[in-house]
Amino acid sequence: MTDQTTTPATETTDAPAFDLNMHAARLLMREPFFAAISRRVNKRATTSIPTAGVTVTKDGQFELVYNPEFMGGLDDSHKLGVLKHEFYHLIFEHVTGTRFAHFRDLDSSERRLHNIGMDLAINSHLQGELPEQCCMPGAGPFAEYEPFLSAEQYIAKLREDKDQQEQEQQDGESGEGGEGDGDGSGDGSGGSGDGQFDSHDGWGEAGDAASQIASERLKDTIRKAAEEADRSRTWGSVSSSVREDIRKALRSHVDWKKVLRYFIKTSQRANKSSTVRRLNRRYPRIHSGSKVNRQAKIAISIDQSGSVDDRMLSAFYAELDKLATLAEFTVVPFDTEVAEDHVYVWKKGERRKAERVRYGGTDFNPPTEWVNSRGFDGHIVLTDLCAPKPVSSKCQRMWMTTRYYAERPYFQTNEMIVAIDTEGA
Repeated sequence: MTDQTTTPATETTDAPAFDLNMHAARLLMREPFFAAISRRVNKRATTSIPTAGVTVTKDGQFELVYNPEFMGGLDDSHKLGVLKHEFYHLIFEHVTGTRFAHFRDLDSSERRLHNIGMDLAINSHLQGELPEQCCMPGAGPFAEYEPFLSAEQYIAKLREDKDQQEQEQQDGESGEGGEGDGDGSGDGSGGSGDGQFDSHDGWGEAGDAASQIASERLKDTIRKAAEEADRSRTWGSVSSSVREDIRKALRSHVDWKKVLRYFIKTSQRANKSSTVRRLNRRYPRIHSGSKVNRQAKIAISIDQSGSVDDRMLSAFYAELDKLATLAEFTVVPFDTEVAEDHVYVWKKGERRKAERVRYGGTDFNPPTEWVNSRGFDGHIVLTDLCAPKPVSSKCQRMWMTTRYYAERPYFQTNEMIVAIDTEGA
């Protein structure tokens, strides 16, 4: 929930607006784990929110949005605390994952309780690091709340207090007792002083499939951050209990089939073409109309170096056939070159077996350049990732491999790396 307080008007000044990108590295100098997360999260200044918040973009990227006046007005210790608070929302899977997938369906009162419960769970780990108005277990309206509970436990406590307060109010209204001087305002969660300072707007609205791709990207981000913290031999202020929770979450699996389906659907949205059959209603005399083709064009580049085994390819092909009505798939075998004579368009009901048509090493540039030159909407590469980082792709690209190689990529990338689970394939 967005903080409803407003920033007082200030004099016009030539001073530049606060740029979090310039200050984040300095603020996180003693926090290697959070610093590693910060490098992988985009930061965008905006006046559309009064404070700060973290959200997921349409392409599954994480973005920290902040009001430069709010952040610029804090001292460094509180700036750091706000940064860590937002990153904890990611670490605790408040933005993605199944724990709060129902968030979008809640009414405003229940959503508010969830917002506060999540913040209480986080702020237990940030004692003394946040602005005074922030909700804190053991302080203010939450003086009787013990620290270090889960968000679910705090939500249950908030709901219990809210129900009790409503019952007491009803009893007071129906009784014959004396007059009170209170107005009965508040919802059991601190009223107007509940300490909500950051924005949770847009959470849970991406849908299950979108959350899957964001969850995989988040897991990869946190895994890399944990590795950096281990190499530096310090996790900064991250407690041992949180570290264990992080390691436990990293061991869980993401449904690669849902990720694949979402990748195709997002490619579909980008697959637009112009047509004169349907006029543009807004500017009928200026612009032609547009239509969205139902099928996206997806290239499937398959590494021929021997890294893609029969089980992995069989599992992938089985899922590909289920999705054949959503997109046109072009299979592109490659090693250090594209096997042009063996490129084919997938037909629904294909019974293709895993077969090697080339026997060289691995170079990702030839298939990328081949795809770039042919106007595809998406590019999926099946590989072990054991080759140098390729040139940029003109369309969205995703890498699919085994879990072993997904956790040990040869190069660093912000593109999706998804592990194909071959169990039961």
